[in-house]
Amino acid sequence: MKNQLLLVTPPFTQLNTPYPATAYLKGFLNTKNIASVQADLGIEVILEIFSKAGLTTLFAEIEKKKPELSENAERIIALKADYIQTIDSVILFLQGKNPSLAHVICQDNFLPEASRFNQLEELDWAFGIMGTQDKAKHLATLYLEDISDLIVETVDSHFGFSRYAERLGRSALQFDELYEALQQEITFTDRILLELLEKRLQETDPNMVAFSVPFPGNLYAAFRSAQYIKQHYPLVKTAMGGGFPNTELRSVSDTRVFEFFDFITLDDGEVPIEHLVEHLQGKRTIQELKRTFTLVDNKVEYINNSKTPDYKQKDLGTPDYSDLLLDRYISVIEVVNPMHRMWSDGRWNKLTMAHGCYWGKCTFCDISLDYIKIYEPATAKILVDRMEELILQTGQNGFHFVDEAAPPALMRELALEIIRRKLVVSWWTNIRFEKSFTRDLCILLKTSGCIAVSGGLEVASDRLLKLIDKGVTVSQVAQVTRNFTETGIMVHAYLMYGFPTQTIQETIDSLEMVRQLFETGVLQSGFWHQFAMTAHSPIGLNPEQFSVIRETGVGTFANNDLYHQDKTGIDHEQFSFGLKKSLYNFMHGIGFDLPLQSWFDFKVPRTKISVDFIENAIGEMETGFIKPSAKVVWLGTTPSLNFFTKNKKGNQWEMAELSFHTKKDLFSIQVSKSQGIWLEKMLQNISTSNSKSSLFQEIKSDYELHVPDEHFEPFWYGKQVAQLKDAGLLVL
Repeated sequence: MKNQLLLVTPPFTQLNTPYPATAYLKGFLNTKNIASVQADLGIEVILEIFSKAGLTTLFAEIEKKKPELSENAERIIALKADYIQTIDSVILFLQGKNPSLAHVICQDNFLPEASRFNQLEELDWAFGIMGTQDKAKHLATLYLEDISDLIVETVDSHFGFSRYAERLGRSALQFDELYEALQQEITFTDRILLELLEKRLQETDPNMVAFSVPFPGNLYAAFRSAQYIKQHYPLVKTAMGGGFPNTELRSVSDTRVFEFFDFITLDDGEVPIEHLVEHLQGKRTIQELKRTFTLVDNKVEYINNSKTPDYKQKDLGTPDYSDLLLDRYISVIEVVNPMHRMWSDGRWNKLTMAHGCYWGKCTFCDISLDYIKIYEPATAKILVDRMEELILQTGQNGFHFVDEAAPPALMRELALEIIRRKLVVSWWTNIRFEKSFTRDLCILLKTSGCIAVSGGLEVASDRLLKLIDKGVTVSQVAQVTRNFTETGIMVHAYLMYGFPTQTIQETIDSLEMVRQLFETGVLQSGFWHQFAMTAHSPIGLNPEQFSVIRETGVGTFANNDLYHQDKTGIDHEQFSFGLKKSLYNFMHGIGFDLPLQSWFDFKVPRTKISVDFIENAIGEMETGFIKPSAKVVWLGTTPSLNFFTKNKKGNQWEMAELSFHTKKDLFSIQVSKSQGIWLEKMLQNISTSNSKSSLFQEIKSDYELHVPDEHFEPFWYGKQVAQLKDAGLLVL
């Protein structure tokens, strides 16, 4: 047996891009010369099912089972020849390999249509007459979802594109239901999964298979795969890590779990996986592991006796996406929501600017856990080095920074480094709506390739934002979203309802705030979700401080999502449909004039928010005060400098004209000769091509030294510098 590690992402996560955990680990293991191979069995299973051979097998399986069929399923089966004929072409199109098929897909007589196509009335708004590729992607996605519906109804009730048997993993205090499911006969999807797993095991001959389980929706598949390994390869060790065990399995005690997994690791995986490799090599005893559950004397034991500290961000290496089928992922457009579309459409290289969250105070968040609590940023140089490596490795220049909240100062340095190296990239990330995101910073981010940001507005109520300890106000959010939007960066807001003590009035007022944000155009995308109480958040740890009653006990398997009772007694669930329906309309640009009552089929109070609250907030200008330590940079071109003499009423002045070419036009400014000479040199010094930035105080002092006859403030706040600011003179 080879001394090899197989890293597996089980079905299902995303269709359009690999979930990055195994690539992060492989990149780290490369720095330690530990051999590893990775596989995303999720995309492999999808491609196996959604193929001519796969659908032929599916329809044969249905014929053999002869289940009771709905009218919709009967229709799909009646059209099986059309599905089998078109499937390979559609998948190639969604992989970006057959773009001309878009014109055919958009015709009425190419794709067979079942119930998913009933939602087509929104297409004209979403794509118009020019968006042929996008429209075709959405139609092809509906076509795949019709087939998915057939699979769920006939051969595998657990199936779902981005999740598999999710219900079995969600809020599973006890292992009983999942364990029972694993004793049942394998499903249609299981069989395909295990055939692909067997192929990987034969190819790699590993001594350990480590499963990354970020979500409840790929937990069952991990257990089913580990079960297969135990049955057929008893000498191969199995391990599990990732987001699900990190949040849900921190107190696991059911010994049956370890019939499937030899080890379960928590939090950052680098040192635990390195130690497991050393343990299997006989270099480390089982009692010297780090943050690892295992079975000792038939009892679950948590071992964390290693003295080895976790690695710093600079030592983790560049994520390594080799072994993954990068050219075979499929881009889909499931719902016409601008931000959700980015999640599912296009291939993104995933990176992290900083470990943890620099804010780390939100009371609904798992701030007691290390993945949030321990904040450590990387440097801009290291990040852009990794971006360049990934571009060479993957051929893709799109990046999704998967931070809890990207730090504004690091985003600034990252943008400057990207611009200095003249990289052409597009990137997006999650932020807090900090007042640090000024107009000038947003311009810099846009110039570097930032195309979108998402952030938590949560409950659009200043009282509740204070209770959440969000550190922002609704007015501040409005101003920040204005700065991003006016720069051309799309903004998505995460919205919450049902927060502890939230009143019905506050829910309606939050909706009014959201309505105004969309109506004024400073918000382009959003999503409402109902508050969920988790075990590791301040609310979960101290529910009485937030007027909620915890109803969930401590189980022997998963412990995270907690049932709770809000002492207000309000049924927050009743608002779900109305909030989501109104948001859907606002994103379509309609429904702003309708009374809020029209979104609900029960009586709600009138909003107490003034109709121009957001308009007034975004109308507030940024303060003109500039910190002496602010960085000043020039994004524009080097000007040409010409001197001339200006005559007026018998007086002569030595003048300078600086001419600037922009990508669209040419403009000039006229200043005194001494100002012109200084300005030309200053712009060269603060150009983004220089590695050293200049501070505002340094520029002011330099001006006063070289232009002693002209006051700095009238010049800096005058019309000539205002023109330069419009052309790329930024104060950061």
